[in-house]
Amino acid sequence: METLSLYVDRDSPVHRVDPISKLLYILAATAIPIILPSLLTAAVVLAISVALLLLGRTFRRVIPLISVIVFVLLTILIIQGLFRAGNVTPLFQLGSLIFYREGLLYAVRISLRVINIMLAFAILILTTKPSDLFETLVRKGLSPRIGYVLSSVLQIIPQMQNTVGTITDAQRSRGMETEGSLAVRLRAFIPLIGPVVMSSLTQTRERSIALEVRGFSAKGKKSFLNEEIQEPYHRFIRWGLLLSIILALVWRVAA
Repeated sequence: METLSLYVDRDSPVHRVDPISKLLYILAATAIPIILPSLLTAAVVLAISVALLLLGRTFRRVIPLISVIVFVLLTILIIQGLFRAGNVTPLFQLGSLIFYREGLLYAVRISLRVINIMLAFAILILTTKPSDLFETLVRKGLSPRIGYVLSSVLQIIPQMQNTVGTITDAQRSRGMETEGSLAVRLRAFIPLIGPVVMSSLTQTRERSIALEVRGFSAKGKKSFLNEEIQEPYHRFIRWGLLLSIILALVWRVAA
């Protein structure tokens, strides 16, 4: 099932970091720019996330996601720059529209936080196998049922993409037109959506049967196929991330 995930198989230092450390990085990348709400702090965290994605050789996979949210972020910039309560200092003017410094800075901070959160989650998802992530969480006490639900959520999008691609190829081999004008695509949509839904239901049933055969609902202590490996630097990374959050809180209180 690893092929039906967003995980990118690479041999990099980022891939070798344990999932708990990556979860703590998400917490740090989300919390620190909020605790210290300056553009410099958000930019530093952003630079670290980009560097980690480049080190893990997965940055290209994030570019399409960034392009999707650019429109939303531009909308935030325009609305806040024009209409945010508290706008006082005009920055520039386009015709009768006045863009204010306070609103634009506020929108930039929000945009950087959104991108930081997205990149932090991308580091986890693109460099961690779903099975490794939720096996680690189950070892730490998470319910196996909750772990399976979360794992399924991460896999549902690539699974649906794989199913749609397979069914589309099958329909094309039967002579159905699936490309062209909007009308052609709409005519092909209904014959495609039915098999996709039925295939998803069948896969869900097959997966539930496979889980029961493997004793998923069995009582008692669970064993794990893979042995847990804890490198010394994992603990160093965790404590470093926790310490960075604590220092940010202390700095904010002291300021």
